[in-house]
Amino acid sequence: MRVKTILMTAGLILAATGLARAEDTITIATEGAYPPFNYADTDGTLKGMDVDIANALCEEMKAKCTIVSQEWDGMIPALTAKKFDAIVASMSITEERKKQIDFTNKYYSQPLSVGVMKDSAVTGLTPEDMKGHTIGAQGSTTQADYAEDHYGKAGAEVKLYPSNDEATADLQNGRLDALIVDKFVLVDWLNKDGKDCCKLLGDVPGTQTEVGIGLRKGDPLKEKFNAAIDAIVKNGTYAKINKKYFPFDIY
Repeated sequence: MRVKTILMTAGLILAATGLARAEDTITIATEGAYPPFNYADTDGTLKGMDVDIANALCEEMKAKCTIVSQEWDGMIPALTAKKFDAIVASMSITEERKKQIDFTNKYYSQPLSVGVMKDSAVTGLTPEDMKGHTIGAQGSTTQADYAEDHYGKAGAEVKLYPSNDEATADLQNGRLDALIVDKFVLVDWLNKDGKDCCKLLGDVPGTQTEVGIGLRKGDPLKEKFNAAIDAIVKNGTYAKINKKYFPFDIY
């Protein structure tokens, strides 16, 4: 009777805060178009480092989780509308985003980098180097903000894309002079699809950012996810996942 009362009370508290989750399932969203961190396999299955990290965290928390895909532009609005409970989609922690949602501690960090065609006339990373050139980036990202605030204001044409896959396709086909993107995503693409056409120009100074899990404001899942991140880093699970995708530590 005492246990039942406690459980009923906990359920009422969750319902009152708007955080009750159907059948104790945590629904996690990722994009599905940002390899190697998240992508859809040929059969539609979501895969990638974000997905592996999400599954490892759920196992550590002993939680039942469902992972769904969500277009990037609608990611934060869908979270706040309670269409899912968490974002594990390589989302950089920024002050602007923190006004809308909460973030866990980081689960990796990286700088922005610029990729160009091998015969590109772009030879440097400064705004002056980009003047008169066409620079691509995925919209609603830190790289899009950087491109518009620095390169665009210096006289470059900035083209924004719904997904990074579309941006890399335009670089590969010569419709862009340069592409600014998260370094590890760019390196992975250059090692695979872009190795014959393109190259890494370099890392953009001062753009190192931390990537965390996005949650609704005040959600107690934040503490659980933070504890789980610490645990998988400490017990070696994180290192095994990291090694699956990169030959160097990205934490």
